[in-house]
Parts: sequence; structure tokens; C-alpha cells
Amino acid sequence: MREDARPPRSVVKQLGPGLITGAADDDPSGIATYSQAGAQFGFGLLWTMVLTFPLMTAIQLVSARIGRVTGRGLTANMAELLPGWLVTGLVVLLFAANTINIGANLAAMGAAAQLVIGGDVSRAFTIGFAVASLTAQLFVPYHRYAAILKWLTLVLLAYVALVFMVKVDWAAAGRGFVMPSVDRGSVTTIVAIFGTTISPYLFFWQSAQEVEEVDHDDEAEPLTEAPEQAPREFRRIDIDTFAGMAVSNLVAIAIIIGTAATLHASGKTDISTAADAAEALKPVAGQFAFLIFSLGIIGTGLLAVPVLAGSAAYAASEARGWKCGLEYKPWEARGFYAVIAAATLIGIAIDWLPIDPIKALFWSAVINGVVAVPIMAVMMIVAARHAAMGRFTASPMLMFFGWAATLVMAVAAVAMFIV
Repeated sequence: MREDARPPRSVVKQLGPGLITGAADDDPSGIATYSQAGAQFGFGLLWTMVLTFPLMTAIQLVSARIGRVTGRGLTANMAELLPGWLVTGLVVLLFAANTINIGANLAAMGAAAQLVIGGDVSRAFTIGFAVASLTAQLFVPYHRYAAILKWLTLVLLAYVALVFMVKVDWAAAGRGFVMPSVDRGSVTTIVAIFGTTISPYLFFWQSAQEVEEVDHDDEAEPLTEAPEQAPREFRRIDIDTFAGMAVSNLVAIAIIIGTAATLHASGKTDISTAADAAEALKPVAGQFAFLIFSLGIIGTGLLAVPVLAGSAAYAASEARGWKCGLEYKPWEARGFYAVIAAATLIGIAIDWLPIDPIKALFWSAVINGVVAVPIMAVMMIVAARHAAMGRFTASPMLMFFGWAATLVMAVAAVAMFIV
């Protein structure tokens, strides 16, 4: 076996799909969930972050390795194990959940912009953000677009900065990490935390981005065909994914701590959206904290909306056998870009329908919770199959944590129908 002769890349250059995936996990809908957790339960649910980090890291490592080893996305690999009608059904549910999330995120971005600027401008900004996101996906080549998304992750530092701007009872926060607190009132929020942190669209996106690397890098090949590239690529995937999931969880922790130290401490527990949290922060934590929180909503939305639309497009295109990839021009992959456009435009339309956005997000979480379990189970089976992965089947430790994540999501899905 010949050695991979390419020079090693710096740590920063090794960050890409995993970092973007982790950052996109902290979308405005996720911010709302973490804000609710902090506002309603204080530091009491920080222990969930201790569990989500290893579990989401494992399942994202599995998705990335499947894409890089096989040179195909999750849908194509799933199609080898599941009947066509079931794959199509899962893709349809994924599209529905992603579209609802896109609508909720765009609405939150518009509401945040209105809070900062004033006036009745939320709808105008909602449309503007949607158009900007769609235009970038349609006309910016993948290698440039990925760089834009990568730099957008810096906006998440705003939430880490917020923690240092407010007075935190660190002893109480520490107890929140190590002393699990569960009661009937908190079960729904716990389920929501797991559902928003371990989401199907993240699996499809990271796997698809690894396939993009194979398709549009002249030196890259599926590892089943170029095993000499494996040590370098697995090292990159590990660094990238661990960093991305660490960022995701660090920001979630910062939001929970920040809202617990301010909103919960002052008795403001009725938080439904990310914009509600930003508005409630203003009199409690001051104008600057309010601005940071609001601008963070807009920045994370700009990062998450294309990931949501793109993951649905990758899944649908692979299911239908269409050419897919952000490096292609719109006329070269019409079906792929049609799904992106449809998801974004329907997301805008949702904001004009007489639908309670909170109920819409609840049903989106239900769909994600139901869809995640079979998808994760199939991913774990693929990761263990020599027929798909060759010599690069998942290690026992990765299999353990991957199946543990699948079990946790199965319990969460059942809990959604019980509580």
C-alpha cells in the first residue's frame, strides 16, 4: 500500500464539515430550546450536555466516515438495506421537518432584526434572509460557500461572551452538571434538548459534505478505493467532528447558563422563542447583552438555513438518483437545487399561514424524533458492514457510543408520546 504523499494540513484547515455541522446545530430553534431550559429550570438541566457531547460526536463521526469511506451519502447507503418505499418515506419526513425548521428559523431571524432595528420589519427581514441564503446556495460554488459557512461559525462566540457579562453562581452551575434533576415538569424540555441536539439533518449534511470532498477534490477518492488516504482522512474527520461538536455543546451550555443566571434568577420563565429570550434579556442583563443575543440569532440562522435546505436536497437527490452537490451550477443539478428552493420558499410561506409557530416546532421535533431512530439504526448497521465499509468498519468504542445515542433517541421518541 503506497503512502499518502500529500503534505499535512494545519489544524484550522482540517476544520470544515464537522465544524459547520456542529455550529448549525445551534440554530434559532435550538437557541429557543436551550433558553427555555435555562429560564425555566435554571442550572438544573446542564447535566444533559454531559450526555449529548459523546453521543452526538459518535453519531456524527459515523455519518462522516460513511460518506468519506464509501464516497456516497446516507440515503444511497440506506437504500441498500431498506426497501425503496421506506427510504422515500423517511426522506419525505426529513423534508417536512427541515422545512418547518427553516420557517421557524427565518421567522426568529426576522423577529430578532426587528428587535434591534425597531418598527414593523420582521416580515421584510424574513424574506430578505431567505433570499440571501437561497441566492448564495444557487450561485456560490461549494468551495467558496463552505468557507463562508466556516467563518459564520464565529458568530457563536457571542453566546460564550454573554456568560462573562452576567453574574453566574458557578457553584450552582457546577452542581447542575453533576447532579441530574428530572421531574415530570422537565421531561418535555429534556426530550426537546436531545431532539434539537441530535437531529437527522445533521447526519445527512456532514455525510454529504464528505462526499463533496471526494467528488470535487482531484486528489481525494473513496477510502475503499484509496486506503492509503485513510490515516490522514480519519485524523481530519476526528479533529473536525470533535471540534464541531465541542463548539455546539459549549454554545448550548453558555446559553443555558446565561439565561439561568439572568432570566431564571429574575423570575422570567415564560420563554417560547429565541426572540422572546433576547427581548427578556434587555431589562435584566442590559442593552449590550440583548444586542449580542439578537445578532447571534441572525448569524446562526444564516448558518443553519442552508444546512437544513441542503441536507434535505442531498437526501432527496440520492433517493431519486439525481446529480447533487453545491459545486454544480443550478442548471447542472436541477432536481437538487429545486429541493433547496422548495424547502426555503415553503419555509417562508409557513410564516404567513395561520399556524402557531411553537406548535409547528413541536411537530417538527416529533417528526425528527421518529425519523432519527431508524436512520441512526441503519447508519450503525452500515458502519459495521464489510460490504459497505471494507476494512474501515467502525471500532467497538464508536459502535458502543453510536448505539447508545440511538437508544437515547429511541427513549426520547417514546417519551414525546407519553409526556
